[in-house]
Amino acid sequence: MEMTIDDIKALIAADESRTLELKKTTGELKDGMHSACAFLNTDGGWLIFGVAPKSLKILGQEVTDSTQQEIAQAITGLEPAVDMEIHYVDVPDRPGNKVIAMHFDGWVWGERPHTFHGCPYYKVESTTKVMPHDMYDERIRAHQPQMYAWESLIADSVTIADLNEKHIRGCIRLGVEGGRIPGSAMSAPIDDTLAKWNLLKN
Repeated sequence: MEMTIDDIKALIAADESRTLELKKTTGELKDGMHSACAFLNTDGGWLIFGVAPKSLKILGQEVTDSTQQEIAQAITGLEPAVDMEIHYVDVPDRPGNKVIAMHFDGWVWGERPHTFHGCPYYKVESTTKVMPHDMYDERIRAHQPQMYAWESLIADSVTIADLNEKHIRGCIRLGVEGGRIPGSAMSAPIDDTLAKWNLLKN
């Protein structure tokens, strides 16, 4: 859909919030991308260049080919990749100037969290902040639960002495009887067998 200056006015009437970020020019592109990443990790929102944040004055800016390339390049810093439309809206009382508006969708539970150049951001009220480690980890776990299954995690501070040798020997015996494990495992030291099965760390 084609945006008009009236759409822009309606958007900025809400003033900067958790879902709206205003930047005067693309000179603040990097900062804007931090906000974009935060929108993607929170409730979504609009990133608009060409509006003075304090006065809410619609100034627009000159948009050259290199401006468009810079923006496209900046967006590639977002991971996972984002497919979105960039609106270039003419400012009637400033011929040649355009407002640049982009909408980013919010985060849905189970999606991979977004990063900009490897760093995750999120919104706290109208502020963009770096996402805390535990929040990021929780989202990664929700996205890839198989990576965090209990059986693939390291049993911290458990030593060979803590293990029940009788149970382990019983398992080995079942494996030998089923023909899945060589008979020599019956008499081999437990730690050798566990190491062979890639179950030991250090």
